[in-house]
Amino acid sequence: MTAMDNHPVNTHKNPVPTVDIIIEINKGIILIKRKNPPYGWALPGGFVDYGETLETAACREALEETGLTVKLKKQLHTYSDPKRDPRRHTISTVFIAEAKGNPRAGDDAAEAAIFMQNEIPTLVFDHKEIINDYYKQKRNN
Repeated sequence: MTAMDNHPVNTHKNPVPTVDIIIEINKGIILIKRKNPPYGWALPGGFVDYGETLETAACREALEETGLTVKLKKQLHTYSDPKRDPRRHTISTVFIAEAKGNPRAGDDAAEAAIFMQNEIPTLVFDHKEIINDYYKQKRNN
């Protein structure tokens, strides 16, 4: 028997893993307008399901919210500020991906659209910071 076998279930309040995806398309990136609170524009993404890898979750969320099959290129960064999501403490691993086609909103997205860097609207969560980090990395590569 290990120490974990004796460990009571649900005694820890843990952060929830999530993914966000920067989908590069036609020289812009795709953002979605959220159907649910907090309302506003955001990167496509969501919660990682039990038994699912981060990569699988990113591809699934991209398909569900934009209707597009993505090819993951690389991980950008992991964001863990406890205040990044007003609903609960989440830890998001952000992926950069590419896709072809026309995005169409689905699942938690009311709208999906392509934005150029100079057109980025006001964003919810910490997505402005994430997108700034993305463009900074792009300039430095």
